[in-house]
Amino acid sequence: MKRVCIIGCGAIGSLYAAHLARVTEVWCFVRREEHAQALNLEGLSVSGRHKFRVALKATTRPDELPDCDLGIVATKATQVAESIAPVGAHFDNGVIISAQNGLGSEEIIAEHTRGQVIRGTTFMSGTKHSDTQVQYELDTATWIGPFEPRGTPFATVKQAAELIVSGGLKAEALPDARPAQWSKLIFNASVNGVSALTGLPHSPHFADESDFGDLGHLLHELISEGKCVAAAVGVELHEDPWEMNKIGAMTNHPPSMLYDVRRQLPTEVDFLSGAIAREAERVGVAAPLHTAVYRLIKGKEAAWTFKEENCPVAIRRTAT
Repeated sequence: MKRVCIIGCGAIGSLYAAHLARVTEVWCFVRREEHAQALNLEGLSVSGRHKFRVALKATTRPDELPDCDLGIVATKATQVAESIAPVGAHFDNGVIISAQNGLGSEEIIAEHTRGQVIRGTTFMSGTKHSDTQVQYELDTATWIGPFEPRGTPFATVKQAAELIVSGGLKAEALPDARPAQWSKLIFNASVNGVSALTGLPHSPHFADESDFGDLGHLLHELISEGKCVAAAVGVELHEDPWEMNKIGAMTNHPPSMLYDVRRQLPTEVDFLSGAIAREAERVGVAAPLHTAVYRLIKGKEAAWTFKEENCPVAIRRTAT
C-alpha cells in the first residue's frame, strides 16, 4: 500500500494522515480550500503522546486526487455520502476503511466504489488545534475487519493493519469486526445520547448508581438493552460497553453529539441509537430506551428550525 488517502482531516483523520505519512505517500481530501493550502504549505504537526511534523499532499478537488491503494474515511457518519461520492472511483482497485461511529457507513461507502471495504472501529482520540496541528491523546487501537457483503480478503485487512502500526498507531486485524463495532456502537449510542439530552460531558454521573435518581442507572439500562439487541442479531461483543463507560466516565470528555447539539449541528443519532432501534425492529426484539433516545434527539434537532410557536396550524376542511 504505497499511496494512502485520508478523507476528512478532523482530529482522527489528522492523526491517521500524520502517522501514515511517516511510512508512505499520503494525500488528504478535505472540504475547505484554505485547509488544503495550509497542509500543502506547512505539513501536519503532532503533539501529545508523539511529537513530529510531516509533509503531505492535500486537495479539495477530486480530479487532482490520484488513484490510491488505501483510503480511510474519517468524517462524521452524517458526512460519509457527500465525502466519498466524488472520489470513490479512485479506490476501485484499492481498499477503503470506514472509521465512523455506529452502523451503516460501510454500506454507503460500498455504493460509491468497486474497491474492497473494511469495517473500522477506533477508540483513539485527539484534539485538533488548527488545520496543521493535532494533539494525540488516547492511544488505543483501531480494530478492523472484512466488510462481509464485499468479500474483503482477511489478508488485505492484515496488510492495512500492519501499515497503520508501522506508522506508530495501534491497530488490530480481526476476522470478524462486528463484535468490536457493536461494542463501540452500544457504548457510543448510550453515552452520546444521554450527553446530548442532559448537556453533561462524559462525567462520573454516567457510572454512578448510588441513589435512585442517579444517571448511571439509565446508562446501565441502555447498555443492557443494546446487549440484548446485539445478541438477537447474533453478535457476541468484543468488549463490555459498561466497563468502557466506567472508564470513560472519569474523563469528563464532551462526546461528539454534545458538541453537535451545543452548536445545533446535525447529529449522528441515526447511526447510533437509531441504528440500534432499527436493528431491534428488524429482528423482532424490543428496544424502548434507545428508540426513545433516538426520537427525543430527532425532536431536539427539529426544534432548532421550528419557527411557528403560538401559530396554530390551520385546519383544512374538505368539501362534502
